Amino acid sequence: MADAKSKILIVEDDLDVAEMLNAYFRVQGYEVFTVNWGEDGVRAAQTVLPDLMILDIRLPDIDGYEVARRVRSDRRTNEIPIIFLTEKRERVDRLQGFEVGADDYITKPFDVQELRLRVRNALKRVSQGSLTNPVSGLPEGALVDEKLSDVIHKSGWALLHISISHLDSFREAYGFVASDDVLRAISLMVHNTMKETSSPDDFLGHISPTDFVVVLAPANLPPFQERIRSRLEQSLDYFYPIKDREQASKRPDRLGIRISEIPSVYGRYSSVDQLKKELLSKP
Repeated sequence: MADAKSKILIVEDDLDVAEMLNAYFRVQGYEVFTVNWGEDGVRAAQTVLPDLMILDIRLPDIDGYEVARRVRSDRRTNEIPIIFLTEKRERVDRLQGFEVGADDYITKPFDVQELRLRVRNALKRVSQGSLTNPVSGLPEGALVDEKLSDVIHKSGWALLHISISHLDSFREAYGFVASDDVLRAISLMVHNTMKETSSPDDFLGHISPTDFVVVLAPANLPPFQERIRSRLEQSLDYFYPIKDREQASKRPDRLGIRISEIPSVYGRYSSVDQLKKELLSKP
């Protein structure tokens, strides 16, 4: 059961969904507050000061993006974790959500058990200072920002961006436990390949739940990239159950890996946010 002191604010205009989430999270031991309009959500965040917000994007007045912007712009509420709850599935919608400060993103119809785990993980990240991803165990948040700040101000570093595509579709088909297994396995493959080809000062972390950044010496970039690309691409079909593997390779939403490199980072970016935005916007 959750700590009874953990407060969740739900901003959802579908009254049935709002009532269901209210009842469910109360049973889990949380203190729950629900509102149905965006403006009310901003005010409730300022008065309740919740430990976490579940925020629908489509609201009857201002949308969830605007609610998140206002919450992030107020020093009293700018650290509250936000999980977007929405029917939107396009990558551009997820990017827009992360750009305004969302911590996670779940699409309707959703598995309430998955949402519960995402809430638990987000609260755990806050209690741990947002230092590690609860699924992969890799650095994220402040630790990654600190490393990226170093590399944009110092010469001698290259970056590799590794992104898992269509993990949402895989999760919808096979469940969140299976999708977490994919994330853990890919994290482990990247980590082990780094140990084989990289230097002790090289770095691996998350810039989003499905995006990794590898910081390494430029000389280590070609062998690492060649090896990790081959390993990841060969492994993708094996994440699917045997009965689905043949068809999975033909699906437009098949699990995929996108890898892009920045051989030299120094002097190209004025801030960590600018660097992360460029990485996350790559097609």
